[in-house]
Amino acid sequence: MPFPLVTMSVARAGFDAGVFPPPMKVRSLAEAALFSLAGITAAHADGAPASPVTGNVAVTSDYMFRGLTQTWGRPAIQGGADYASPDGFAAGFWGSSISERSYPGGAMELDLYASYGQSINSDWSWRAGLYGYVYPGANLNQAGLASRSLNTLEANAALTWKQLTLKYNHALTDYFGVDTEQGYTGDSKGTDYLQLDAAIPLNDVWSVALHAGHTHYTTTLVVLLANGARNPSYSDVGATLKAQLNGHWSLSGGVTYATNADFYRRTSSFLNASDTRNVGGTRGFVMLQGTY
Repeated sequence: MPFPLVTMSVARAGFDAGVFPPPMKVRSLAEAALFSLAGITAAHADGAPASPVTGNVAVTSDYMFRGLTQTWGRPAIQGGADYASPDGFAAGFWGSSISERSYPGGAMELDLYASYGQSINSDWSWRAGLYGYVYPGANLNQAGLASRSLNTLEANAALTWKQLTLKYNHALTDYFGVDTEQGYTGDSKGTDYLQLDAAIPLNDVWSVALHAGHTHYTTTLVVLLANGARNPSYSDVGATLKAQLNGHWSLSGGVTYATNADFYRRTSSFLNASDTRNVGGTRGFVMLQGTY
């Protein structure tokens, strides 16, 4: 996810246009809300059990992750596959195109994840797992900085009640490359993200997904930005309306909002420091998704 890199702005003296991106990710609010369905074996209309392996492909107008754009406001192609065992184990992979402006040297994100969960009763369930974000070819040395991988590993735990899911994510590594070399007071291990998601079916065709989250960084900038901002922590909210077109295809439209505009309003590209964008704020997206 885009993050400010003070070291980069210092190294490129004269560019005081803004801050530099932490690289970023969420497939979509609609997909995030489906977390509550993980581990539940689906059934076809005729009563036959569904396959434990499912796949998905999508085209989206903007790839959003925790309220921040991953594609510099441009479209992305996405897809993945998941395995869900009746005993509660689930695993999968997912990929998306990303912007090299936020991930120098990288063109795609590959997510690898696994989890285990169980139902407590008809209303309650829990799930815990690991989630890895991998960016092949991406490294801060591609932007003239000290070598630093952007790969990130998180542990997570979630509790679901009916359509509501409360999920906690905790970084076991530096959070998308944020560390002292980039002008922070310390490493970013332990950075966490707390989120609350709701999946609300309206009828057989329409559904709504609501989301709220907060990212808490364990570190801050050593040197204040020109506007006095130092702390990268922020909150985000969003809503998505989804229409199920048929058994395999759906169309979604959503809006997201991220706080801390002082920190993210003028995020600079790794490719050109004078190329700045508000990676947060209020953003909208449209997604066409197929499942099989």
